[in-house]
Amino acid sequence: MKKYDYVIVGAGRAGSSAIKGVRKEDQEGSILLVGKEEQVPYNRPPLSKELLLGDKTVEEIKIEDEKYYTERGVELELGTEITEVDPDKNQVTDDQGKSYKYGKLLLATGGSPRTLDIPGGQLDEVNYYRYLDNYQLLRGQLNEASRAIVIGGGFIGSEITAGLNLNDIEVSMIFPEDFLLERVLPKELAAIIQGDYEDRGVSVVKGDKPTRIRKNSDGLEVKTEEGRLLQGDLLVAGIGISPEVELAKTAGLEVYDGVEVDATLQTSEPDIYAAGDNTYFPFSALDESTRVEHWDNAKSQGEVAGENMAGASKLYDYVPYFFSDLFDFGFEAVGDVRSELDNFIDWKKKGKKGVGYYLSKDGKVRGVLLLGVWGAKGDARDLIKSEENFSREDLVGMIG
Repeated sequence: MKKYDYVIVGAGRAGSSAIKGVRKEDQEGSILLVGKEEQVPYNRPPLSKELLLGDKTVEEIKIEDEKYYTERGVELELGTEITEVDPDKNQVTDDQGKSYKYGKLLLATGGSPRTLDIPGGQLDEVNYYRYLDNYQLLRGQLNEASRAIVIGGGFIGSEITAGLNLNDIEVSMIFPEDFLLERVLPKELAAIIQGDYEDRGVSVVKGDKPTRIRKNSDGLEVKTEEGRLLQGDLLVAGIGISPEVELAKTAGLEVYDGVEVDATLQTSEPDIYAAGDNTYFPFSALDESTRVEHWDNAKSQGEVAGENMAGASKLYDYVPYFFSDLFDFGFEAVGDVRSELDNFIDWKKKGKKGVGYYLSKDGKVRGVLLLGVWGAKGDARDLIKSEENFSREDLVGMIG
C-alpha cells in the first residue's frame, strides 16, 4: 500500500489550490490528488459564463495544465472516487478497492447538484448543470435546438438563460420566487433585471414549480403546479447543490451544514482538513460559522488548508466574493449578501450602476454588492471587517 504525505480528495478549485499551499511550506512531501471527473482541475464559473458565450475554450478554463502537477511532484488519480476514509489507520480507499495511506488528508469534495424529486426528474435529458460534461452536452445540443426550459432562478439558472438567449434560443425560465435572484438581490434590482430578461424575449414563469417532466413527439414537456405546460428541445436545471459530506460522516467527523472545521480548517480529526463548498467554517468577519459555495472561497480556503497541512498555523480570515454577468448587468458581491437582511442600493446611475449594502439589525455591514462599480472589493472588505455601526445615510457615497 502506497503512502503519501498529503492526500487531497477532490480535484476542483479547492483541491488544486491546496497543492500551492502545501508547496509553500513543503517542497518535497509526496502529494496525491484524487478526483471523480476525468479532467484535470478546471474553473467552474466559465461553464455558465464565458464558455456558453464562446469567449473561452475548454482548454482555457483549466486551472493548470498537466505539466504543472508533474513539475510539483503531484500524482493524479482522475476518474476515481474515494469511498472510505479510516482516520484510525490514516487510510483512504477508492471505488476500485485500492487503498492509500496519508500523513494529512484534505476533503475538498465540493457539492453535488440537487435533483428534482418529481416524475421525469431522473430522465437523461434533464441536464443538472455543474460539471464540464454538462456544458459539453448542452453545447452539442445548441445547433439542433430552438427552445429551452431552464428550471431555477438563482445564479446558475440566470446565467444559463442569458447564455442561451444570446445563442438565439427561445427560453422559458421557471422558479418558485417572485423575482429571479430574489434570495440575493435587493428587490428593486431583482425587478429591474427580471424586466430586462423579459424585454429580451425570455418567458419568465415566476412563483411556480415543475411537477412533471416527460418526453413527447415535440421534445420535452414540463407541467407546472399552476397547470402550465412548457415545451422545449432541451432542459437545464440549476437548483443548487448539496455539500458532499458522506465521507466525513462515515469517518466519524463532525458535520453540520458541511464538514465542520476550526479557524485553521482542521476537522475534528487532527490529520484531516476540509476546504471549499463542502466546508462549514468560522467566518471571522461575520462572527459566525457558515458554508460558502463560491469559487473565490474555494480557491482561498484550499490554499490555506494546504499550508496548514504542511505545518503552518494560519487562520482563515479571508472575506470571499463572487461575480456574475447577466446581459448588461455585471456585479461583484462581497461577504453576506442575502436579501433577507436589511438592504438598500446607493445608486450612482439609477437602474444601471450602484452599491448595495446588506446590514445587520445593529447597523454592521455584512455584505456589499458592487453593480457596475469596479475595483472596490477592498473597500467592501474593510467595511465588513469594521466593528462600526452605520445608518443608511452614513453609507451613501462611501464606496464608488
